[in-house]
Amino acid sequence: MLDIKATFTKHGDEYGKFDRIENPPTTRPDLCAFLLLERLAPGDTDIVSAAEHDEIYLSTECDKLAAVATEADIVTLLRCGVRYSSEFDCLHMWV
Repeated sequence: MLDIKATFTKHGDEYGKFDRIENPPTTRPDLCAFLLLERLAPGDTDIVSAAEHDEIYLSTECDKLAAVATEADIVTLLRCGVRYSSEFDCLHMWV
């Protein structure tokens, strides 16, 4: 199982570098992240679970993601603008 927090930290310098993704399924970084998360850890609720000011929190369960994600998947999420919140043990994005 992948250590989500450590992997996000290790590759933090990839944050927001969407142009490094080869053949993204869309030209929109947020939509690209949502599609990847849905493929890796499908859910049955809205993908955005909460919003506060200029930040959205994602409903993807980190333990489910850790069980199936590769390091390359986490790098892609970072490049799409996804971050890990250790405070809430969840994924979030700035908007």
